[in-house]
Amino acid sequence: MKAIDNFDLSQNVKFSTYAVPMIIGEIRRYLRDNNPIRVSRSLRDIAYKALQMRDSLTNQNSREPTIFEISEALGLPKEDVVFALDAIQDPVSLFEPIYHDGGDPIYVMDQISDDRNKDVSWIEEIALREAMQRLGNREKMILSMRFFEGKTQMEVADEIGISQAQVSRLEKSAILQMQKHVKS
Repeated sequence: MKAIDNFDLSQNVKFSTYAVPMIIGEIRRYLRDNNPIRVSRSLRDIAYKALQMRDSLTNQNSREPTIFEISEALGLPKEDVVFALDAIQDPVSLFEPIYHDGGDPIYVMDQISDDRNKDVSWIEEIALREAMQRLGNREKMILSMRFFEGKTQMEVADEIGISQAQVSRLEKSAILQMQKHVKS
């Protein structure tokens, strides 16, 4: 539609000569703008140059070139080439099966470690709960509102009916008490 609207009959050019490049450009723009992950044009250009250089070096040497060889041929740091090539990869679902031998499949998610489930964090959580139990009700409420509900000191002060400065002092005092308990 854009090609039809902008075509100028007075230019003595065939419509197809004008419309084809414009349509191709619009398709490229749409694909670029509606990609699931935004990648800058310069990074994408580096990736495509690296892919072309890889093909060229493969044909020239009859083997797959290393990243170092590709980066050297392009005159770019190897980190930039690796980053660019990674950036143009299609995203993978965490629930995509990696391996399936007739039993339960192994998914991408199964291969990702979770630092939150380590023994150290479990022990720290128990220590923090015990330390919180030693606080007064008001201090517990302030820490809960501040760190678990994400409220500001002003919001906590308005809700409890005290000044922001008092909330700050009570919060600091409660944290110090908890630190003493956790360290001992």
